[in-house]
Amino acid sequence: MKITLQRTCRAALVACFLLAAGAWGSAQDTSTNPPAGNTQTDNTKMNQRDRNANEPTADQQKSNQSDLDLTKQIRQAIANDKSISTYGHNVKVITQNGMVTLKGPVRSEEEKKAIAAKAAEVAGGDKIMDEMDVKPKQ
Repeated sequence: MKITLQRTCRAALVACFLLAAGAWGSAQDTSTNPPAGNTQTDNTKMNQRDRNANEPTADQQKSNQSDLDLTKQIRQAIANDKSISTYGHNVKVITQNGMVTLKGPVRSEEEKKAIAAKAAEVAGGDKIMDEMDVKPKQ
C-alpha cells in the first residue's frame, strides 16, 4: 500500500510539473519578429546590404596567413581595450588582401574612432574601410 501511494504521489507530482511547463511555454512570446521600432534587434537592412556581392562579409575572410594574422592582431587590440563596449568588441573584422573592413554597431562615435584607430595602428591607416554604425543605448 505504501509503495502504491508513493508511486501515485510521484505520478501526480510529475503531471503537475508537465502541466506547469506546458502553461509557461505557451505563455512565452515565440515570435521571431522584433517589436516595432526596436533598431537594436532589427538587422534586416544590414542583412540585405550584406547580400550584395560587393559588400565584404565575414565568410569572405581570406585564409592566407598574412590576412589571418592581421585580423587576429586587430581583434586582440580591440578585445584588450576594456573601455570598449560589448558591441564594439563584437565588431566584424574582415581582411582581404591586406585591406581591412570593420562592420557592426558600436555605442558612440568616440568608440567607432577608437576601434578604427586600433585597426589603423596594426594595418595602416590607408588600409581601413570603416563601415561601423553608431547605435547608442536606448
